[in-house]
Amino acid sequence: MHPYIAVPATVALVWRAYSRDSLTPAGIVVAALTAVVHAIHPWSVFFALLVIFFLAGTAVTKVKHHVKTQLTLSSAGSSGGEGRRTHIQVLANSLVASLLILLHYRQLLARDKSGDASQGCWPYASDLLVVGIVSNYAAVAADTFSSELGILSKGKPRLLTSWNFRTVPPGTNGGITLLGTSAGFLGASIIALTSVVLLPFCPVGLTSRAGKLFGDNQLGFEGGSGWGLWEKAAWVLAVSLWGGLGSLLDSALGGWLQASVIDVRSGKVIEGAGGKRVLLTGSHGKHDGNSSRRVESGISLLDNNAVNLLMAFVMSAGGMVVSAYLWDLPLGTILQ
Repeated sequence: MHPYIAVPATVALVWRAYSRDSLTPAGIVVAALTAVVHAIHPWSVFFALLVIFFLAGTAVTKVKHHVKTQLTLSSAGSSGGEGRRTHIQVLANSLVASLLILLHYRQLLARDKSGDASQGCWPYASDLLVVGIVSNYAAVAADTFSSELGILSKGKPRLLTSWNFRTVPPGTNGGITLLGTSAGFLGASIIALTSVVLLPFCPVGLTSRAGKLFGDNQLGFEGGSGWGLWEKAAWVLAVSLWGGLGSLLDSALGGWLQASVIDVRSGKVIEGAGGKRVLLTGSHGKHDGNSSRRVESGISLLDNNAVNLLMAFVMSAGGMVVSAYLWDLPLGTILQ
């Protein structure tokens, strides 16, 4: 990505986070470093995905924020709602993508011995790392949209991991609603549409991986490496669906591996600051008459940040595995 675009864009993002107080100081530093990693890649699409995810995620967090603060409680005892995001939360959403971007940049440099990795295009059924990067942002965007908008549903959430799909309080890990699930697919679709606009797809015609003329390039569905209208439409659909499934996976992981703690007196979910675990009072997490908290669902194995990171990894890796199978590519090409 050209420095004259990347530098002012990164500064603008940092300033926005600072002026809107949306990130902690450490969160701003890590977000800036993450932006630099995305910006050094010659393709602008990955930096754009980071920007879109940040802006869209911030926007949905602010939707009816005053209403959301009354639906849950903070572990400190005040009203709930998402506060400033920490550096751990930034890494939970972007670490996997950042590592894959560095790997892909290394591959591009290795392919172009001149050192100019910005040349060329993305042939159909190649570069599994691209799939993994886009899958990461589709999944975390879906999760953010689902969490921030689903909690506003008029209907009570249903616990995805319970045998009888029982109702739970708003904000319970593993609780899903129709509104939240739909919002998740919307978030993934935004990422999918951004990627289809900015990815350097190889067109149908005279082109090669290095952008040189070599012969007639056919459509991907016809055995060639060109991306036509239907190939791009299939890409958007696949990324949207895969990202939406990531939101459901996050709910399942949260419902199983993350304890949802309820304030007994109000019946509201207690949220840990910065996605951390919520501590219990009373023995073994049971309400014994003296404790004001109890576990509604899940076990206290992971906190929210670990669940998000695990989900992002699984969806990125899973996207690459599925693509490798469909495109008949060896997984070893990821590290070549």
